[in-house]
Amino acid sequence: MRSANFLLVFVVALVLIPVLAVLFSWSSINTELWAHFLDTRLSDLLINTAYLLFGVSIGVLTLGVGLAWLISWYEFPGRRWLEWALMLPMAIPAYVVAFVFLGLFSFTGPIQTFLRESGFGWLNIADIRHPVSISLVMASVLYPYIYLLARNAFMSQGQHYIEAAQSLGASRWSIATGIQLAMARPAIVAGLALAMMETLADFGTVAIFNYDTFTTAIYKAWFDYFDLQLACQLASILLILVSVALMVETRQRGARNFQDKQQPHQRQALSPLKAWCATTVCVLIFSLSFVLPVIQLLIWALKYIEELADPRFLNLLWRTFSLALMAAVLTASVALMLALIQRLKNTAWTNRLITLAKLGYALPGTVLAVGIVMPLGYFEQTLAPVTKALGFAPTQILLGSVFILIMAYMIRFLTVAIGPLETSLSRLSQHIPEAAASLGASRLRVFFTIYLPLIRPGLLLAMLLVFVDVMKEMPATLLMRPFGWDTLAVRIFEMTSEGEYERAALPALCLLLVGLIPMILTIRRGRG
Repeated sequence: MRSANFLLVFVVALVLIPVLAVLFSWSSINTELWAHFLDTRLSDLLINTAYLLFGVSIGVLTLGVGLAWLISWYEFPGRRWLEWALMLPMAIPAYVVAFVFLGLFSFTGPIQTFLRESGFGWLNIADIRHPVSISLVMASVLYPYIYLLARNAFMSQGQHYIEAAQSLGASRWSIATGIQLAMARPAIVAGLALAMMETLADFGTVAIFNYDTFTTAIYKAWFDYFDLQLACQLASILLILVSVALMVETRQRGARNFQDKQQPHQRQALSPLKAWCATTVCVLIFSLSFVLPVIQLLIWALKYIEELADPRFLNLLWRTFSLALMAAVLTASVALMLALIQRLKNTAWTNRLITLAKLGYALPGTVLAVGIVMPLGYFEQTLAPVTKALGFAPTQILLGSVFILIMAYMIRFLTVAIGPLETSLSRLSQHIPEAAASLGASRLRVFFTIYLPLIRPGLLLAMLLVFVDVMKEMPATLLMRPFGWDTLAVRIFEMTSEGEYERAALPALCLLLVGLIPMILTIRRGRG
């Protein structure tokens, strides 16, 4: 058990190093640079971030709660397939939807060009690089966070509470707001907190829209001002904001769930007109958030389909898949060991350490990157005189290496991998391995003959989820990748930065196809 304790402490230390590095960056302050930053940038960053948070929150609440309400409480044509189809926008990275809509609605895009050529040039579309437009784009991808949780909350509500309220003369509006929404409020707030975390951590979408928030400011402080400490200090502010959202989500997730198992959930039949209106609304939202981006990506990708045989693109695919596979294997392996430690020991001390190990998911990619590079840079600077004295040329050993990038992925997505493994282990009775041990089986044999076969589906799912998340990860890869190790996400960033949206479509389509795999598995499990 000593080795297990050492592993647990080591993983927690890896997670805490970037957090502590970011927080302790305030030990010294460049007053001149901060004075310039306060005068020119900080107020805009705060206002832009506040606008974006407000706009996205309104969008995801409206879409997520509204769609979950229709799907859960009413029967209308197409409800069965729409119930699952409305989850699919989660498979598309927000930065992909961002450059698709930029390409469609920009002045030189097909929509405005068609309007001008058709004599409707007076229908001037406002600049799409606007907080409202950005909020709508992000809400179209993030609303499933609320939709899934709110739908589950509504589905767990039986008829008992509703019938009791009706018997007391309550109106339909009073029942909806005072009972149904109130009972689902913990799930809705938890989903909203998750959407806010993703909004605060987003880099690709706001960078494509050229909309400054804390994530883009961290990037510019690093590469424009060449001041890593300023980047760390900005990252600490972002870390505090994300931590608040995480605490809200954790608190609400642990709130009481109201269920009525005696009387199952029942849907109401709508009149033909209202039923088709409900279908139209759901289909329209699904089309704008998923179908339209996919069709446009296919149209653009077909123009450059020959690049699939280009050795440079094949090399890009190989590096993306190899990085994702290595990170998935490492992360799932560490997550499996932590899940087993928690199950076998299950002490308060162990549970607290594992909770700390899960904090890495709350670190946005930009925060994680500067939090790792800062202490590693200091370490290698300290080591340089030693290597020089030994006759070796000073060189970077860890910074800019594949190993450090994969470790960063492990820190970031460890929580993603632990979830399916904890679920699989919870279904395994403790009496089975205890019986095997009483018959003289070693711990290693118990693991390979009992634990591993039974948790294999959870382990594969953990690897798949991490694999997909690593492929879509943009900021950490962009800031920490070794020289020449571009990925599909980095390629998208480079092409969209130059306004070449059509050339970014093929790598974006590859990411989309891979991202659909866990969504399809989730839908199949949900239907089962």
